[in-house]
Amino acid sequence: MLPDCLSAEDEQRCRRLLAAATARLRSRPAAAAVLVPLCSVRGVPALLYTLRSSRLAGKHKGDVSFPGGKCDPTDQDVVDTALRETREELGLAVPPEQVWGALQPLYDQKKTTVVPILASVGPLDPQSLRPNPDEVDEVFALPLAHLLQSQNQGYTHFCKEGRFSYTLPVFLHGPHRVWGITAVITEFSLQLLVPGTYQPRLVAPKWSRG
Repeated sequence: MLPDCLSAEDEQRCRRLLAAATARLRSRPAAAAVLVPLCSVRGVPALLYTLRSSRLAGKHKGDVSFPGGKCDPTDQDVVDTALRETREELGLAVPPEQVWGALQPLYDQKKTTVVPILASVGPLDPQSLRPNPDEVDEVFALPLAHLLQSQNQGYTHFCKEGRFSYTLPVFLHGPHRVWGITAVITEFSLQLLVPGTYQPRLVAPKWSRG
């Protein structure tokens, strides 16, 4: 049975596990941060995702992502960046006290450090959000139970110069495929929220940092 990931006890467990890394990451600069919104949709624990606008520049337009972006010089720290970007992209104001902590940082193929920030945003109807159309085409939620089902999990092997380089997870059969760095962050989130029920598929040392 899926644990109650939104219970006070589970929240405190997650906060304790993330406390040391969160304090360290908030005290040093980073290039970018994203918010991992843990929500309840009709009473079911879920993660909230965005579909990046097809009008954006760059190769990641139209991809599934978490709300976030580059750190601004006026941001106090990575948590401030994640919360600001979420307000700008989704019109969703998340109080700082609802932040549980920072997950393991990653860096993308451009060596940009990305810090995922986990926060509980409470009961939510994704259709009630009014995202910025210049940045987001769609908002949707995937229940944790869906993400944990083996038939909805896959992986992709990547090769470089004809040799195996790394493996990344993929989450399937939702409104849109979750892949790339967003799938890696999803994997980190599931390992924290439902320990022992998810078998990681990530074999990519170059994507994560301690």
